[in-house]
Amino acid sequence: MAAIEFDHVTKRFPDGTVAVDDVELEVRDGEFMILVGPSGCGKTTALRMVAGLEEITSGEIRIGDRVVNGLEPKERDVAMVFQNYALYPHMTVRENIAFPLKMQRLPKHEVRSRVDEAARLLGLEDFLRRKPRELSGGQRQRVAMGRAIVRHPQAFLMDEPLSNLDAKLRVQMRAELVKLHRRLGATTLYVTHDQTEAMTLGQRVAVLDHGVVQQIDTPQRLYRHPANTFVASFIGSPPMNFLEGVLVDGAISAGGYRLELPGPVRRRLRNGVGKVIAGVRPEDFQDARLADGDSGVTLPAEIEITEQLGPETYAYFHVEGLAAAEVGERPVELAGAFAARLDPRTSAAAGQRMNLVLYLDAIHLFDAESGRSILGD
Repeated sequence: MAAIEFDHVTKRFPDGTVAVDDVELEVRDGEFMILVGPSGCGKTTALRMVAGLEEITSGEIRIGDRVVNGLEPKERDVAMVFQNYALYPHMTVRENIAFPLKMQRLPKHEVRSRVDEAARLLGLEDFLRRKPRELSGGQRQRVAMGRAIVRHPQAFLMDEPLSNLDAKLRVQMRAELVKLHRRLGATTLYVTHDQTEAMTLGQRVAVLDHGVVQQIDTPQRLYRHPANTFVASFIGSPPMNFLEGVLVDGAISAGGYRLELPGPVRRRLRNGVGKVIAGVRPEDFQDARLADGDSGVTLPAEIEITEQLGPETYAYFHVEGLAAAEVGERPVELAGAFAARLDPRTSAAAGQRMNLVLYLDAIHLFDAESGRSILGD
């Protein structure tokens, strides 16, 4: 296996569109790295440049100790798994998995040995004689992965490989991918727009927006310490709530409310005064009737929509005189609304007025102009 390194890599298309903008990124040897971001952010273009399917405008890409800018795809020793499986319908599973090895003219006994090994890893032993049309979507994707595994490449490149599967299969395949990586220890660069995939699969995650890397970190640190409002709004479901205010003397004034910051938060402040955007996660709200103790700020809420999910309840609500700031993508019909993840025992229902408690221990603060976090670790 080998590391993959982007050294100030830029991709500019002939019409002037910059798809990837001065990216610096290292996928460590044996690491499972995720590129995540909204559609059109440049993540697939970045992956295709590693594979040799897109030319690099400037910068260098290294795989191991080789600069690969000028190498043809077949010379880069990487294996790519696509969203659409790309299986040959007239071939059996065994023939599909063996195809790249036959193109390399490897001895028959080695081809058979590698295919059998991949089939065991992926639980495909009983399907080797079947054609792709006889398989489920998850089985087809495993065949596509088997075809990549048998090559013993330096790195695996995966472009939204689970997006064509239904929700239950995606969960199953995520677990299988984690187990597979643990067994192979393979350097993997994985592209997805699904932040749940990113958070559950990646050892580290690179968040992209408009071709620019916004933050690279572990999933938990991205969630707990987002570098800016884009990362904060993109990572998490439901997304983070934002409100605009003024920070003075360790408190935020917003819409007639004064939110006193807890001592540990005040000690992390890099800047003490000015316009800010405050971010609070949905789980930082609680039904006042179920709240423990008297800490937190009580807000009068008018519930717009509730979603009952069994172990938790999502509530979307307005607070008179306090509007949610429009950061990131939110439904138009919920403009100005906040989202809360409540205890399932809550009695919250659409049209109801009730008190919710907002806890500020995990509040996030961003500079109103730049969108960058003003809290240190």
